[in-house]
Amino acid sequence: MLMVLSAVLLGVVEGLTEFLPVSSTGHMIVVGHLIDWRGPQAATFQIFIQSGAILAVVGLYRDRFRSLLTGRRESEFGGSRGLLLLGLTTLPALVCGAAAHGFIKQHLFNPVTVALGLGVGGVAILLIERFWVRPGRHGLGALQWRDALLIGLFQCLSLWPGVSRAAATIIGGRITGLERRTATEYSFLAAVPVMFAAIGYDLLKSWRHLELESLPIFAVGFAVAWLSARLAVKFFLRLLGSYTLAPFGWYRLVVAGAVLLLWR
Repeated sequence: MLMVLSAVLLGVVEGLTEFLPVSSTGHMIVVGHLIDWRGPQAATFQIFIQSGAILAVVGLYRDRFRSLLTGRRESEFGGSRGLLLLGLTTLPALVCGAAAHGFIKQHLFNPVTVALGLGVGGVAILLIERFWVRPGRHGLGALQWRDALLIGLFQCLSLWPGVSRAAATIIGGRITGLERRTATEYSFLAAVPVMFAAIGYDLLKSWRHLELESLPIFAVGFAVAWLSARLAVKFFLRLLGSYTLAPFGWYRLVVAGAVLLLWR
């Protein structure tokens, strides 16, 4: 029962934080340390349930992804053009991630580095929301190849646990001139290829830790992450209709301070 409750807790944490600019990896590392859910099998579990969160976005944006695969160009973001833009956003993170994977896993997956990433990312969000006030371009059709590449370069920053892939890509989108909601929706879409690649790579290296008796626990975490992610994405988009990203910046600073106090 304790294992099931831990799986539910981690599934909720993963689903709620994967697409918000607060760092799901950072939260998973901190929560894993707090409940002592660590080791090779725990790491494999955390990788596995990320796929549940990613599939939630695939389901929510299924028409958009279908247009990418069938060649239809919806609002100028579909077919080969949409695939090219997503490819340009994905490539830098894949190259950097493959080159630095071992170093990141060995040296950066700890609460203190997470706190640093949360704090720096929080300050960046607050600065963008305070000083980047120019009106942005609306709609995914406004994306150009330079925008997609710059967002991809920003996505590399999220390889540092605590920075947040969502925060990095949204900030990158805002700097290219996209308005807040468009940058956020592109962040959702851009998560799918890079996260599937990262999850596949990690699972390929750790598949031996998948044991038959643990599959029900993995299934619980997967299902909870899927449901939590669907709710989080819908909530986030609704929130952006009335608020900026500043509350997430302040939240990150508070959590960073709390983590440093716990692990000082």
